[in-house]
Amino acid sequence: MKAVAIGVWLVLAPAFAAEVPLNTLLKAVEQRYNRAKTLEVFFSQRYTMQGRTRTESGHLWLRKPGRMRWEYSHPAGKLFVSDGKFVYFYSPSSNRAEKSKLKESEDLRAPLAFLLGKLDFDREFQSFTSTSQGSDTFIKAKTKSNRLPYNEVEFLVSPAYSIRHLLVHGQDRSILEYSFDGEKLNPPIDDSLFRFKLPPGAEFVEALDEDDRRP
Repeated sequence: MKAVAIGVWLVLAPAFAAEVPLNTLLKAVEQRYNRAKTLEVFFSQRYTMQGRTRTESGHLWLRKPGRMRWEYSHPAGKLFVSDGKFVYFYSPSSNRAEKSKLKESEDLRAPLAFLLGKLDFDREFQSFTSTSQGSDTFIKAKTKSNRLPYNEVEFLVSPAYSIRHLLVHGQDRSILEYSFDGEKLNPPIDDSLFRFKLPPGAEFVEALDEDDRRP
């Protein structure tokens, strides 16, 4: 009987997950990330614009408020670091780095607000739709404001309310796609990770192209 019960549960579990009301699911995602103090995850990202695609991947560490380290393995050496006050961008291809003030409205945009613990779906988005993908839930949402550089986001939520996948549709018809794996909430993270060290021989410049500034 126990074996039968387990078998029935394995069949029905995805259906139960899909029956969670969308509002309840969104609130659970908000609570997961808004309550976390630190986060560690592997990421891959794909940026597509006018038929051209760039794929990158690496390791992300986060400590709230505002401290982030995007350390790229592909391309190796590329770095995006925020110490909570300033943001540093380093490109190994040019061996140049930029230091600028942290501006969440420009550098840390709403689609990645869950990383900062400032996720509020009702404030930022509207017209939510959802579909089941096995035990996961795929959600689409349109932005409330037409002044943002994007107009729609799509994301995949696991039964544990983590965001596995994120797509951001730009007003310029670009698509920014993230996949997250091996997520850890509240791991111990050394503050030294959020201190940028200029690589040997590198120099600071005033600005980088917008594509290179994107975490």
